[in-house]
Amino acid sequence: MAASTAAALTSTAFLSNKKDLDVAAFSSSLPFSQRRCERAVSKKICSVMTPQQSERKPSATGSVKTAMTMTEKIFAKASKKTELSPGENVWVDVDVLMTHDVCGPGSIGIFKNEFGENAKVWDREKVVIIPDHYIFTSDARANRNVDILRDFSKEQNIKYFYDIKDLSDFRVNPDYKGVCHVALAQEGHCRPGEVLLGTDSHTCTAGAFGQFASGIGNTDAGFVLGTGKSLLKVPPTLRFVMDGEMPDYLLAKDLILQIIGEISVSGATYKAMEFLGTTIESLTMEERMTLCNMVVEAGGKNGVIPPDSTTFKYLEDKTSKAYEPVYSDENARFLSEYRFDVSKLEPVVAKPHSPDNRALARECKDVKIDRVYVGSCTGGKTEDFLALAKVFLAAGKKVKVPTFIVPATQKVWMDLYSIPIPGAGGKTCSQIFEEAGCDTPASPGCAACLGGPRDTYARMNEPQVCVSTTNRNFPGRMGHKEGQIYLASPYTAAASALTGYVTDPREFLQ
Repeated sequence: MAASTAAALTSTAFLSNKKDLDVAAFSSSLPFSQRRCERAVSKKICSVMTPQQSERKPSATGSVKTAMTMTEKIFAKASKKTELSPGENVWVDVDVLMTHDVCGPGSIGIFKNEFGENAKVWDREKVVIIPDHYIFTSDARANRNVDILRDFSKEQNIKYFYDIKDLSDFRVNPDYKGVCHVALAQEGHCRPGEVLLGTDSHTCTAGAFGQFASGIGNTDAGFVLGTGKSLLKVPPTLRFVMDGEMPDYLLAKDLILQIIGEISVSGATYKAMEFLGTTIESLTMEERMTLCNMVVEAGGKNGVIPPDSTTFKYLEDKTSKAYEPVYSDENARFLSEYRFDVSKLEPVVAKPHSPDNRALARECKDVKIDRVYVGSCTGGKTEDFLALAKVFLAAGKKVKVPTFIVPATQKVWMDLYSIPIPGAGGKTCSQIFEEAGCDTPASPGCAACLGGPRDTYARMNEPQVCVSTTNRNFPGRMGHKEGQIYLASPYTAAASALTGYVTDPREFLQ
């Protein structure tokens, strides 16, 4: 029975018919209503079970007295403890601190106020400063923010400051990278088992590498700059087991929107979200980054994926620093476990104005749109644009609405002009986008994902309807307060651009 047409079951059947449904009773601690339980079962998407044992590698950090999750082990190592439990507050040593042009000036101001005008950061090689948010704008205050980062980096002799001086052409700035969360991975700052903190909520993206990565505020960042330490509470862990062959019309964006739709935007508040299963193992690193990127939209403290050969291969030419992977113990304590049969899922979107306002893409086929935006830390990576090109190539048509292309980083921008698309006769993404009628790929950066100054590229300055590969669709997120944003995968974004309506990509991929 198709997921969308399965008959609704009563809560009595849900609890008593465990064998047929392969589900166990909900934990009493879960905030699911009866109606929500019925909906989850009727779609045969997810079952919430008592934690099961699975074959996981033991910790590489020595003997373990108490079974721990990945996140707990990383906290234990960083706080020099032999064991930890959820709820404990510990001082952890920070391996990398990242900040950018929006929060950097504030963090720097707090650092200087608390530690002194002439104070030095705790480690100039562990601070990564990446201008990326409000870059290509004439806004004087936004430009001044980058100047503050530059002055501080020079003063502190920061090793990893990815500067941009000439805004007229990003290509003449060899140090400039673009979106911080993608640049962190590309430049080798993400490593298994480490603690990475950043002054941006989507710092959780780096959890794809098997590390603890989370966003912090300016005050905490100012303290880390001076001490290299942060006081953190150990989060409990939710486990998401995703098995089954990934259909060729789904992407990781569909998976995380599906999960957020199930548990809500508060379902993982201050919890770690650990992802595993055969589907996860089949994902590329960029797709894993997409998955971890949006855990914060469910309230998650961090997302994490067990590192494997895919992780290690990606890191081969990225970093020479030694790292120590950790894995959850077989009998580790998980607050809850969610299981998904990915082979039965369908393309989804998040309707305005919340990331958990989930709907099947095909259910929104009558929603007329004004534009499509492809970019951001969530949907502006090389593989996101390859997916976009795949749909355009299969369709052989032109887009019917303005379609904006914003590469996350300078490397991604170059990939669009250099990587040939399979089956396209040697054509690159940029050529396929041009033939489809898309806007010319813009300068790499965050651009309109979070609105920005009024002259920001592709900003929504009018109350339009947009299908976007970004991560948030709150009122005003991309500019105009009355704008409507439908979050979607690059496949769905491409299909929607071709029709002028929210469109299931299977119309072009099957």
